Amino acid sequence: MKTKLITREGYNKLKEEHDYLWHEQRPEVTKIVTWAASLGDRSENADYQYNKRLLRQIDRRVRFLRKFLPEVQVVDYSPQQEGKVFFGAWVEIENEEGETKRFRIVGPEEIYGEVKNYISIDSPMARALLKREVDDEVEVNTPAGTKLWFINKIEYPKPE
Repeated sequence: MKTKLITREGYNKLKEEHDYLWHEQRPEVTKIVTWAASLGDRSENADYQYNKRLLRQIDRRVRFLRKFLPEVQVVDYSPQQEGKVFFGAWVEIENEEGETKRFRIVGPEEIYGEVKNYISIDSPMARALLKREVDDEVEVNTPAGTKLWFINKIEYPKPE
């Protein structure tokens, strides 16, 4: 089961997406569907079919966001988190071969889209890193086997 946590930034982004879909994109698409339907035969009307499908996708996403946003718990930065890996942390790790990775531990719904360096709190890597400190060795169980990583750096985005 997915963890129902989200960062403040992630929550705001999903709220903006909901508002954009509901107040801007949906009314536009609805106008196009109405116009295309007024042209007559809908079975061979590509504008109607495409925009009707788009309208269903928008409605599905809006329904999801309206159900998800009230249920999720927003986790804000707390000074007590400093020095250890917790939800919302930027973590830099390195393996024995010198390969480094840098990512942020966030909620499962935040890892999609254009953001490439976020990992879910539910991932094996995030679970292994939780409550660890800089210079700790961490064993991570992966499908390819157990990997050893060292924590180089832990940072938290500070609220404005």
